[in-house]
Amino acid sequence: MKTYRAMVLVSNDPLSIERGSQQVYTKLTEEIAAYGLQDEISLSMVSDIGRHDAAPLVIVYPDAVIYGPIAPENVHTLVEEHLYKGRVVAGLQAPLKEMTGRIAWLSARKGTLPAEQRIVLERAGLIDPESIEDYIIHDGYAALGKVLGEMKPADVISELEKSGLRGRGGAGFPTGTKWKFVSKADGAQKYVICNADESEPGTFKDRLILEGDPHSIIEAMTIAAYAVGASEGYIYIRGEYTLAQERMHRAIIKAEEMGFLGDQIFGTDFSFNLHIHSGAGAYICGEETALIESIEGKPGIPRARPPFPTTHGLWGKPTLVNNVETLANVPAILRRGAAWYHSFGTPSSPGTKVYTMLGNVNVTGVVEVPMGITLREIIAIYAKGMKKGSSFKLAQTGGSSGSVIPSSLQDTPMDFDSFSKAGVSLGSGALLICDEDTCVVDLAKVLLNFFRVESCGKCNPCRIGTQRAFEILTTITEGQATLNDLDTLLELSSNLAMMSNCGLGQTAGTPLVDILKYFRAEVEAHIRLKVCPAGVCTMKPHVHPEEKVHQHA
Repeated sequence: MKTYRAMVLVSNDPLSIERGSQQVYTKLTEEIAAYGLQDEISLSMVSDIGRHDAAPLVIVYPDAVIYGPIAPENVHTLVEEHLYKGRVVAGLQAPLKEMTGRIAWLSARKGTLPAEQRIVLERAGLIDPESIEDYIIHDGYAALGKVLGEMKPADVISELEKSGLRGRGGAGFPTGTKWKFVSKADGAQKYVICNADESEPGTFKDRLILEGDPHSIIEAMTIAAYAVGASEGYIYIRGEYTLAQERMHRAIIKAEEMGFLGDQIFGTDFSFNLHIHSGAGAYICGEETALIESIEGKPGIPRARPPFPTTHGLWGKPTLVNNVETLANVPAILRRGAAWYHSFGTPSSPGTKVYTMLGNVNVTGVVEVPMGITLREIIAIYAKGMKKGSSFKLAQTGGSSGSVIPSSLQDTPMDFDSFSKAGVSLGSGALLICDEDTCVVDLAKVLLNFFRVESCGKCNPCRIGTQRAFEILTTITEGQATLNDLDTLLELSSNLAMMSNCGLGQTAGTPLVDILKYFRAEVEAHIRLKVCPAGVCTMKPHVHPEEKVHQHA
């Protein structure tokens, strides 16, 4: 994503539109172009800024200057003085008011434009992914050389622990701790696996890493193997990712030819061989034990745990399983140090996070930003606001299994601990952003339909629970449910979380709990009033039980 000198946000709530914000936006576009600033200034509209006393508002970021009310005739002066000459136009500023609540982030980040800070994607789009020479020119394999030449396995794990890197696949487990578990496990044969079975709906960040910077994963896995004492590794890639598989295959061959893989790497006694295993379209294989079963040639069905893969993994041997994004952080950390990594993000969740942005926003795609940024910032700055001036209603943060985030939580820092304290989860980083035309019941129905289809069927709570929840949601969308059905949904969610064998069933009830916590009135409207407030669900006329019997007769 392009980095700009400044960003200009124009309020686009209903009051601002009524007072001419669309005309102000059009005039800003013209004036910015007239001064030749279109490559330096990012312009977008944003709803729900939080100050309606001086609408329409124009915010210049990162200066945190709020102008308003702004009319089209004010725009020329604003652009010439502030954006071109760098002087605040005091006469156009909004009345002084403490920036709290919805726009507190403007004050908190004053003077720092939150441009993308790339660690994971630092080379993606900049190098030829099929050229190992390009990778080497951009510090590629420098971390591996440093590790094998200067560090003991315990030193590598210690540095990773100091960095505070946590798993980016969704769980957020400390990466260094997992590496230590495998390193201390008994066994002459150990394995390293990269989980690239990216099947979570709406998630495509791992694909971008694999296709844009394949050698970073090879380097990271080789470092991991050295640290934990493994000699063999597997990259389990989603079957539909054919280009990623092709590029990884060619990258492995090139790495072997140049001595970065295979026997006696960098002239040391350390050897490591890497293989690619293609997935077969099963969502459940994103669960690490089902993935291991699949590599072994068995049906992709999760194992009972404990024992865990760290001690009893692939073919019963100690196995390290890490997500693509997690591994992509490793070379930079080992090359630049744990202290450098802590300069990004928050104290408890250092580093960056890669998000995929989808839904009712003006710009979709992938963005890498520091941990701790807020959902409001991502929508306003990187997604360029909601489509057609609509209002933000909710977001899912981790694909189908992610939490449903209401507008009241969009100023919560997006890091593992802050989200956990708020009662939601960060998940894998797939941001499905929805406006007021989204029906929460219909959304939950779609999600539960996905889970019931993708359930492997091994355990009853998941197989039966997801099906029953889908059936109840269907009756709600048809106006045929009762309030007692909501209690049943919560009971099903609880049973799924406590009794399911793996993460699919354990998180399947998350959207149910969230919609009943944050949007219960909307759900009850379907039942009490036989109305879908969003106008999505088609209510069926109620038929009395006696009439049904008569019809069948």
